[in-house]
Amino acid sequence: MPLTGTERLLGSRILIVDDTPHNVEIVFEALDDAGYTAIDTTTSPEEGLAMIEAQLYDLILLDIRMPRIDGFEFIKRATPLYGVRPLPVVVLTAQIDEETRRRALAAGVRDFLTKPLQLWELQLRVKNTLSMELLYREVSEQNETLEQKVKERTAELERTRHEIISRLATAGEFRDNDTGQHVTRMSYFAQRLAELAGFSPKDAQLILEAAPLHDVGKIGIPDAILLKPGKLDPDEWEIMKRHAEIGGQILADSESPLLQLAHKIAITHHEKWDGSGYPAGLKGEEIPIEGRIIAVCDVFDALSSERPYKKAWPLEKIIALLEEGAGQHFDPRLIDLFLADLPHMLSIRDRFQDVLTEVA
Repeated sequence: MPLTGTERLLGSRILIVDDTPHNVEIVFEALDDAGYTAIDTTTSPEEGLAMIEAQLYDLILLDIRMPRIDGFEFIKRATPLYGVRPLPVVVLTAQIDEETRRRALAAGVRDFLTKPLQLWELQLRVKNTLSMELLYREVSEQNETLEQKVKERTAELERTRHEIISRLATAGEFRDNDTGQHVTRMSYFAQRLAELAGFSPKDAQLILEAAPLHDVGKIGIPDAILLKPGKLDPDEWEIMKRHAEIGGQILADSESPLLQLAHKIAITHHEKWDGSGYPAGLKGEEIPIEGRIIAVCDVFDALSSERPYKKAWPLEKIIALLEEGAGQHFDPRLIDLFLADLPHMLSIRDRFQDVLTEVA
């Protein structure tokens, strides 16, 4: 059963620090009579600091005039132990001059109790200060709970976003890809190549997430063309080439940085370094580097993957085609980076192997 407000108040952890044992005894007895159950005491400021290091108190009743470490130095040393929490100190002092009050308030003291102490005043000021401290803790706990819920909700939205993107990418690939692993491999190739090209880890991760949507425009290509087993005639090929523009249309005008990047990739990954690609005939560095990265990775995976209708190319033949295409189809710098890191790329390929089904 949860504690009541009164039970929480009376169970608050209180520390009394005063170098005069008689003063400590008076304060302890007054608080004990009021029903407080978690009171610690010390006449040594050094021991008091050690006790705070071991556990944080809800209230510290602190004498100002003490040997070796006075109250101001005690506050200075104790404050960092509380981190962002305000130090819950009420000062016990016979000094009521303006300078002492000013220094104490500037140090963060919550309240003053003037010696000789009036026990009724001590009990009421302790109760009021602890009530404020408990309220602060309750608000802090509620904020922490809300922050955790926000984090959980954000993580849930992130998972949902990834799932939607994955399913949309699968829709684009499903009709002409029997495995679905192509987009996974190609995306990890692209992330790695982006890192090699100087992208930050965050931007390379964004390419990993956007790359699966590179062929989403295939959704708009008729089955008779997309699934045709033989070579496409010129008219059919022109229709097939439209998948880049269709993908761009599907992904256009989003406020999401991820979908903005996916749009850029979808509409440029078939452009070629020498300007002979489509849909816009961009040339060289006119082609966004993200599109150039996907072009290399997409072709490498297509050639190195086995399909029911074709065998995978031998690695030597793939390397030869990439080298031959450098400066024509592909950005030559990206080809150099890709081939220099070929063992890593092959490890990605091996990690995401296709599982082919038998064709009847």
